[in-house]
Amino acid sequence: MALAFPAIVAITFFCVTSCATISFHEFSQPTADWQTKAGQLMYRSPGTTLIGEALVRFSTTGDFQLTVSKGPGITLLSLRQDAAFAEVKGAFAHQGWSGPVEKAPPQLRGWLGLRDQFVHAPNQKTLRYVSGNETFLFRF
Repeated sequence: MALAFPAIVAITFFCVTSCATISFHEFSQPTADWQTKAGQLMYRSPGTTLIGEALVRFSTTGDFQLTVSKGPGITLLSLRQDAAFAEVKGAFAHQGWSGPVEKAPPQLRGWLGLRDQFVHAPNQKTLRYVSGNETFLFRF
């Protein structure tokens, strides 16, 4: 038992100091001047078709949020992104990911390309975006 106490203290110290060195990114919170769109998304890739409710929010400075759900309380994907950093969560994102956009895993690059589509065409009632073998079709 005497050996267990120093080990517990060492592990606790490591966890506390490791948490302090992890980089943290703070996204902008939506404000009244952000544009909000609610509608449907049809997503297609080889072997996957998804139709869900989409809530998109974006600012003129390039901040972006996307939530894809399948009914109340069932969030399939939650994406927050700015010019340099992104965070993806939800069942459709598998384990999730966050980090610099340029270091995103290949399977998320299509999703992360949506930000530019909305920022550059903010008033579209229909937005179709193709990235590799993925197709995103939004209707608002």
